[in-house]
Amino acid sequence: MTQIDDVDEKPRLGRKRDHTRDGEILDATLDVLAETGYDGMTIDMVAARAKAGKATVYRRWASKPELVLDAVACMKSKDVDLTAPPDTGTLRGDLIAMVKSPTIRESERKLKVMAGIVSMIARDPELAVAAREALVEPRAGANRIIFQRAIDRGEIPADSDIERLCTIGPSMVSYRVLMLQQPADREFMIDTIDRIILPAAGLRP
Repeated sequence: MTQIDDVDEKPRLGRKRDHTRDGEILDATLDVLAETGYDGMTIDMVAARAKAGKATVYRRWASKPELVLDAVACMKSKDVDLTAPPDTGTLRGDLIAMVKSPTIRESERKLKVMAGIVSMIARDPELAVAAREALVEPRAGANRIIFQRAIDRGEIPADSDIERLCTIGPSMVSYRVLMLQQPADREFMIDTIDRIILPAAGLRP
C-alpha cells in the first residue's frame, strides 16, 4: 500500500493582505463621513474616493461600522503636538500659539466628521468612546494644561473652572462651522480668545 505523505499537510494560505493602503482608505472614509454622514456613506463611496477596489476594503474591514470605528480611532492631529502645547508665559500667548491655519482646517474637518457620525454614536457606545478619545480629548487635554499653567502662575484664580473654560472655544467653533456654515478662521479664533475666553477666566482683554 502506498503511504499518503500529505495527509497532514497544512492548507495553503490565501494571498497575504496588503495593509499599505490602509491609511488612504481610512482618510477617504473620514472625507466621505464629513460630506455625507454615516447613514449616507457607502463602502462604494469610500473605495472610489481611495481609488481602491471594493473587495480591497472588505478584505480589511468586514462591515461599515468596523471601517468607521477604525477611521475615527486613527484620526489624530498632524499639525501640533497636543501633549505639549506651547508655553509662552501668558494664558493669551499660549491660546493664540495654538491657533494655526493647518490646525484650524483639521479642527473643522473633525467637527464635520463628528457631525457625520452623530446618528451612529447614539447606537454604538464603542464608537462614542473612540470619537471622544480621537476628536475631543486631545484638544481638551491641551487646553487643561494651558489653563492649569495660568493657575500655577497666579494669572487666573485657583478655583477657575478649567473644564468649563476648555469647552468655550470648541463650542464657539462648532456653532460657527456646523450651524452658521462659516469658517472658523484665525481672526475669529483670536477674537473669541480676547472677548470671551479671557474675560471668562477673569482677565481683561
